[in-house]
Amino acid sequence: MVLAGKLSTEIGIKASSDKFFKLFASNIHEVQNICESVHETKLHQGDEWHHSDSVKHWTHVRDGKVYTCHESFEEIDEKNKKIVHKIFGEEIDEQYKVFKLIIEVIDKADGTTSVKWTVEYEKINEDIEPPNSWMEYLSKCTRDIDAHLVKQAKVAP
Repeated sequence: MVLAGKLSTEIGIKASSDKFFKLFASNIHEVQNICESVHETKLHQGDEWHHSDSVKHWTHVRDGKVYTCHESFEEIDEKNKKIVHKIFGEEIDEQYKVFKLIIEVIDKADGTTSVKWTVEYEKINEDIEPPNSWMEYLSKCTRDIDAHLVKQAKVAP
């Protein structure tokens, strides 16, 4: 009986790694204006969006259904461009004891850049399915953000 697991996907991007990482590290509230799958993000608890004690409330679409959850930063590693998000509330707590989204923005030796998403989870019982729908959701958001940042870079003087 395996209750804990990890899912990962890595997506190549055209935007700069610094800009992509900065969006998540210091402008996460802008994601709702960029990603089609994110309907709303609001500050649920705390005074600042990017403080580790703050809790954000997200409304998003996965598999054609609207979901809500809460999110807080567990770790921001600026040097390695890595952020660990703790996800909880509503449907998450009904299915998982632990649910983390980890984003790493990677500059590769060949000059390309990629975004690696990892979902770490622990199910409350073996009847719960792995969170596969999150991988498509994160991939879609990554593509939306990348396109936005590339377009923004072309418009900027």
